[in-house]
Amino acid sequence: MNSMTGYGRGTAVLGELTLTVQVNSVNRKTLDLTLKLPAEWDGFEAAVGEAVRKVVLRGKVHVAAEVTGQAAGVARWDEMAVSATLDQLAALAKLKGVCFEPSADLLWQIANSQRTEGGLPADEEASAILLKALAEALRGLAAMRAKEGEALLVDFIGRWEKLHAATEVIAQRAPAITTAYRDLLLQRLRQAGLELELGDERVLKEVALFADRCDITEEITRLRHHLVQLKELLRAKGEIGRKAEFILQEIGREIHTIGSKANDLAVSQKVIEFKNELERVREQMANVE
Repeated sequence: MNSMTGYGRGTAVLGELTLTVQVNSVNRKTLDLTLKLPAEWDGFEAAVGEAVRKVVLRGKVHVAAEVTGQAAGVARWDEMAVSATLDQLAALAKLKGVCFEPSADLLWQIANSQRTEGGLPADEEASAILLKALAEALRGLAAMRAKEGEALLVDFIGRWEKLHAATEVIAQRAPAITTAYRDLLLQRLRQAGLELELGDERVLKEVALFADRCDITEEITRLRHHLVQLKELLRAKGEIGRKAEFILQEIGREIHTIGSKANDLAVSQKVIEFKNELERVREQMANVE
């Protein structure tokens, strides 16, 4: 079991530069990947995405690559272009009869308007270095997600035991519910003073049909089955979050039906406890990959 929350960091050397890759992830129903790479490395996005998908199956994942160092972001000027601009300005000033004396400030303005940032290499070597740093970051991310997943598993097992215990209490009480409901119906018929022969087979059949409406045997059987499915899934490998959410939905449906059908105080109390614990499981499951 893996959590969807995690962080990883990787570094690598790129010539005189230092490359740092950071990967973080949070909860999301599907895999939502966003990248922040230097503009020169836009062509590496497909390879980065493929590497992430091999490690992460679910969650909102953000990958950020930053290059630092003396050569990173150093401004560069095209000296020929700056010189040509000055010549054009000098020619224009002469044509208009204006005195033209270039100053340091003018030179700076022209050069600054035409400067470009120092470009990063975008060859196979740069791609390999980026993927190497990314792999280190992903290992850290996976380790954190796995560690948190272990803690979640311990919590889930404890809560599963509570759900299982509540189910068994309900199951033990279930046989008495139908009998008690049937006896109550017969008692009310007597109290109503209706001219009915309570030993009549037709009367007993109708009473049995009414009593059968509070029978929760089938729901308990399905509930037990879903709980077994959930426990097996909790120890499964890979992505389990979405399947677990479906099973929890089915468990919720069965316990709701039990609560609606069983006209019994003891069962109603256990149903409330069950629902409260189930809601906690649902909240935690939102963190699982």
